[in-house]
Amino acid sequence: MAPSFKPRLINDASGDPGLFVPFSFHNRAIVFDLGDIYNLSSREILKISHIFISHTHMDHFAGFDRLLRIMLGREKTVYLYGPEGFLANIEGKLSGYSWNLVKNFSNQLIIHASEITESNLFSQKYLLQNRFKPTHEPLIKPFCHHMIHDESSLKINTSILDHGIPSLGFALKEKFRINIRKDAIEALGLIPGKWLYRFKQAMFEKYDPASTLDVPCVENALTTLKNYKFQDLVDRITMITEGQKIAYVADVAYTASNVEKIISLARDADHLFIESAFLEKDMGHSMAKRHLTARQAGEIAGLAGAKRFTLFHFSPRYQNAEHLFYNEARKAYQQIAYQKNTRLI
Repeated sequence: MAPSFKPRLINDASGDPGLFVPFSFHNRAIVFDLGDIYNLSSREILKISHIFISHTHMDHFAGFDRLLRIMLGREKTVYLYGPEGFLANIEGKLSGYSWNLVKNFSNQLIIHASEITESNLFSQKYLLQNRFKPTHEPLIKPFCHHMIHDESSLKINTSILDHGIPSLGFALKEKFRINIRKDAIEALGLIPGKWLYRFKQAMFEKYDPASTLDVPCVENALTTLKNYKFQDLVDRITMITEGQKIAYVADVAYTASNVEKIISLARDADHLFIESAFLEKDMGHSMAKRHLTARQAGEIAGLAGAKRFTLFHFSPRYQNAEHLFYNEARKAYQQIAYQKNTRLI
């Protein structure tokens, strides 16, 4: 079965951090961090609905300008989340330009931004037609759990980590997986199409089992619509499995508190994307700059039980050393796996 999300790093492992997560069956994408995004096409950028920023160092946030430029003139709403101080950062970006020509734009671009602190979530809305100036004080909600975004098919959790400044880690979790049985589709003569996406969305949104659905099908070599009870279709053409989970961790110090939080956030992830700025031989630099080594990243991935991990954010001091990073990380990961298995015997 094809995965619902197909995450990929925006740049190579030595480039600016950023993870692009397109949806397989929907014209939509989510992004974690916005460094240099010139490797994303304009078409891909316009798919982005939600952006999650770990922290606003330049290599994690400079791409906001390109994204803004491409979205201008479009009927678009985009949601951004970031750490303490994020609303001031957004407003600083937006106030850095002159907006006297906004009267020429007929389409409305709306930016919803949320700032996450240990105790509160501050939200603000910025409208192009208002020259991106806030119209009221930020809305404040208590923040006492990890979930920052929740919709019918997925949720996104965060954890506030330490990089000398707050740095957010994120986990994207599909609530459950709806697998369409191709053999059942063919046996019933159903024609795959957009109705399948709407069908899946209705399942995520707590459908009425007694409702009916007109489905295109082939009968006697003719295309027609056939009416099915919703629950009948669910029983006949779907298999429900565990949802996909993707975790993203950038720029963190190797501390007991950070490790504990990352393990909780990324537990049993199908794919963990985790920063690894230095090799173990340069651990002194790693500690001073509050980054992870490859060994530490592999160890954390193993402790979290991640099924797969990808390293990124290699320091520019290394050239053609990707194999060295993965050798260190895999050795630590496998050692953790061995220890877990030994304890089970």
